Amino acid sequence: MWLPACVTHARRGPLRHGFRTTADHLLFAPEALRPPRLMGHNRFNLFAFHDSDHGGPRGAGRGAGWAWEQFAAAGYAPAPGRVLALLTQPRFLGFWFAPVSFWMLLEGDALCAVIAEVNNTFGQRHSYLLLPPSPGPITAATALHARKVFHVSPFQDIAGGYRFNFALSPERVAIRIAQETEGGGIDTALAGPLRPLTARAILGAALRRPGGALRVLAQIYGHALALKLKGARYRPLPAPPDQEISR
Repeated sequence: MWLPACVTHARRGPLRHGFRTTADHLLFAPEALRPPRLMGHNRFNLFAFHDSDHGGPRGAGRGAGWAWEQFAAAGYAPAPGRVLALLTQPRFLGFWFAPVSFWMLLEGDALCAVIAEVNNTFGQRHSYLLLPPSPGPITAATALHARKVFHVSPFQDIAGGYRFNFALSPERVAIRIAQETEGGGIDTALAGPLRPLTARAILGAALRRPGGALRVLAQIYGHALALKLKGARYRPLPAPPDQEISR
């Protein structure tokens, strides 16, 4: 499925900054991917998905196999009726960057568990395993928490934690991420309608938002410059976490 997602980002506290943009995402089961024309799987095309872009070390990922291993270790082994889906931004003319992708474990239409795969602009990656606080499906009212351990923005400390909320239906996806830190925080949301992934949809997205992931990266640098001009303090890049996934 194709998700033309509205992405909003708002920084709270003494130094305020926010933006709204649209970014094209795909939601699909990698193990059953049948890409339409203009989309490649492990090969070049206008849009493309490469298994090595996800699941494990950045640039050397193992795709769905890695995600199944993490879910199995948390008690969600493969079983009849369980489907692994990935929500991510695709490659555009071979270029790839996705600030965050989500591995979603589904049983029917019910969301069971999530891995948030976070990439920064310094070539690093860390993933957060998000499990419901009690057995049962994850709904829009379910708050999933993770302690922040990974450097994302040079204008934020590695402190506090994240609260995730997911609302999934066959027609729409909505995700909210709240980060609480001392003296402020950040609210991020991603939401939009799910539409069939066709060659026409791919071509339309490319014409309306040319550049794809490169456009997203340029926007990130543009907002970083805006924060610096507003007086935000720059934090040097720390070493990444020892573990590639945490809760």
